[in-house]
Amino acid sequence: MLGDQIGSLLLVGAGVLLAAILAVRVSTRAGLPSLVVYLGIGVLLGESVIGIEFADADLAFVLAIVGLVLILAEGGLTTRWSQVKPVMPLSLLLSTVGVAIGITVMTLLGRFALGLDWQLSVLLGAVTAPTDSAAVFSVLRRVPLLSRVRGSLEAESGLNDAPTLLLVVMVSTGEAAEHAWYYVLAVVLLELVLGGAVGIVLGWVGARLLARAALPSSGLYPLAVLSLCVVSYGAAILVHSSGFAAVYVAALVLGNAELPHRAATRSFAEGVGWLAQIGLFIMLGLLASPERLTWWHVGAGLLAGAVLTVVARPLSVAVCAVPLRVPWREQAFMSWAGLRGAVPIVLTTIPLAEAVPGATDLFDLVIVLVVVYTLLQGPTLPWAADRLGVSTHEAPRDLEVEAAPLEGIAADLLHVRVAAASRLHGVEVGELRLPGGTSVSLVVRGDESFVPRPSTRLAVGDEMLVVCPRATRAATEDRLRAVAEHGRLAGWSHRARRPGEPQPRD
Repeated sequence: MLGDQIGSLLLVGAGVLLAAILAVRVSTRAGLPSLVVYLGIGVLLGESVIGIEFADADLAFVLAIVGLVLILAEGGLTTRWSQVKPVMPLSLLLSTVGVAIGITVMTLLGRFALGLDWQLSVLLGAVTAPTDSAAVFSVLRRVPLLSRVRGSLEAESGLNDAPTLLLVVMVSTGEAAEHAWYYVLAVVLLELVLGGAVGIVLGWVGARLLARAALPSSGLYPLAVLSLCVVSYGAAILVHSSGFAAVYVAALVLGNAELPHRAATRSFAEGVGWLAQIGLFIMLGLLASPERLTWWHVGAGLLAGAVLTVVARPLSVAVCAVPLRVPWREQAFMSWAGLRGAVPIVLTTIPLAEAVPGATDLFDLVIVLVVVYTLLQGPTLPWAADRLGVSTHEAPRDLEVEAAPLEGIAADLLHVRVAAASRLHGVEVGELRLPGGTSVSLVVRGDESFVPRPSTRLAVGDEMLVVCPRATRAATEDRLRAVAEHGRLAGWSHRARRPGEPQPRD
């Protein structure tokens, strides 16, 4: 019966998903990157063990692109522009010049050390050069890093997938062989820039529309934001530009815009990102086959990974970072933290789908490289960050703010939570000195709610409902964040307002 088949499929799918979710906890305790666990689950389910057969490279590529779009959207939505902006020149260099250097080094290795033909050698360089957004976002966000280091690595991983995808497609289809190298380079750069422009425009327009829309349910805002990111990808593809660049840039714009229910949107995006990672890595594990592995695949994978980690990545970082005077300790950590994960494996499905001679060997080689060097690098990142002095162990004092538009008037209702390490604890409501027209209308403390007086002291765990004119919302949030970070004297001992912001009331 069809109903029984659907029930069985849902049962198995939900069971695998629950097992993968529980595996996150296990892998975290063991210090292992979760992506390796997901790959292992896929291999276990595959034809070599349990017996599920999956060898459709075309379908794998389509599903992988969908997964990467969702992962990039989550990365952009949860990345703060304040962290990325100062390091964007370095990130852009790493995602273009750095990728080109990595491709060159790995192409020469493939041709002269591994004995691959030129097409496979270039493909080896192209698929291994970019860092992986899924690995970077999931692993590095558990490591307490300096904001400029984290921002550089996250922005690089979000941007460097785009040029390499274009190059792999052109090489796999034979189009690159029909043109001079500078033509290929020009096409890649043009599509990258155009894709970024599409992302900026659609992200900006989408943010303006959502900021003015009073949707009937808060759950619709995360769906609308994620849909805009996917629309950006599709629109970029239609104009023959980079969809990956478009979706990451659009998500970055939307994630940093003054939108209603931003915290809920970020939480939803993280959940979707985890789901995409789980599905993507399990599917790639299904596509792999341990029975195909030979000593050549193992040896070639280990050698390629060693050259990539010890030569190509440090050289790429040095060439891009030295002109910007990045300290050598930060360069060393960024070199070691150039994680490879789903992206190299996904990119190898393109030559598989195009039936490029030797593509299966390339796929198996890359599987070995990703698994071994992710296991080597991932667990050592906290130790490396401490030894190189790029970690920070300060308690987070961030402020969680939800915003919902009030229909009929140009005002917003802010939902503010006093976090455990916040210096809002002990501050009187009157000492907040919020912009004119803004008021703390309600405080929820435990099971009780009350209208606060100016002398009411805030405490950890309190939730405030703050009503503010839409024109002063940004100033209100900045003021609350300043007090959360510096305490009641923010604005006297620290600069709490930007030029042009309304004057706080006394």
